[in-house]
Amino acid sequence: MVDAIHQQPAKLIIEVCVDSVESAVAAIRGGADRLELCGNLGYGGGTTPSIGLLQSVKKAVPNVPVMAMVRPRTGDFVYSEEEANVMLHDISVFKEYGVQGVVFGALTPTGDVDESLVRELVSAAVPLEVCFHRAFDMARDLKNAWKTLSKMTGITRVLTSGQYRNVSSSEALEALAWMFDSARPFTTRILPGSGINISTIPILCKSLLPHGLKEIHLSGGKWIDGRCAYRPDGMGMGEWSIWRTDEEAIRKVRDFVDRFCTTEASGTWEQ
Repeated sequence: MVDAIHQQPAKLIIEVCVDSVESAVAAIRGGADRLELCGNLGYGGGTTPSIGLLQSVKKAVPNVPVMAMVRPRTGDFVYSEEEANVMLHDISVFKEYGVQGVVFGALTPTGDVDESLVRELVSAAVPLEVCFHRAFDMARDLKNAWKTLSKMTGITRVLTSGQYRNVSSSEALEALAWMFDSARPFTTRILPGSGINISTIPILCKSLLPHGLKEIHLSGGKWIDGRCAYRPDGMGMGEWSIWRTDEEAIRKVRDFVDRFCTTEASGTWEQ
């Protein structure tokens, strides 16, 4: 048996969701390992990014794994046949542009995983990785939704807050611990996300690393003031501010998880 003090610490993978070249660069400089690329991240949780954005991000941060969001609109996750066809087409296009995987989710009107559509989307995505996004947190029953997805061939990971607003709440951590423990017979991984920052990452690591936590998802984002000096009243297209990833916010989380994993492996961690 290898003594604990000589064990190699496992690196925690950090995925950062971004919707611009600037945010992608900031995320990688801050220590992100993987990007989830979206459009309109600040409004409604993100939609399908343009091919122009994808190409520009890949040029700015080459060799970085990119998971592309496939979400034709904001709002709920119950999709019409026409919207499903758009998603299938977007997946086929993304496959041509070298993404590591795609991110999507679909529910029935009654709040269950839309197995038929999800299987169709997964089939279209092969051989890419597939992440079922936080539509999971809108499902009516966490255990049933997890059972459905964990047994579905082709789902790489599930992004979830444990169906609570903040992933670091005691209720969310309890739900996530159950998911990690029940995931052991399956290949589907759990990707905790929602409200992860330097204030919440300590309790997340302490609570979930013993259950198998291997990756986390965050935006590290904030609104910054736009550059438009002329702002006619009542004419802003949403808001005048712009959503951007904060490099320092990502770096603080990166530094913490690296230090935590190293000291946990050596048994020397002190709060």
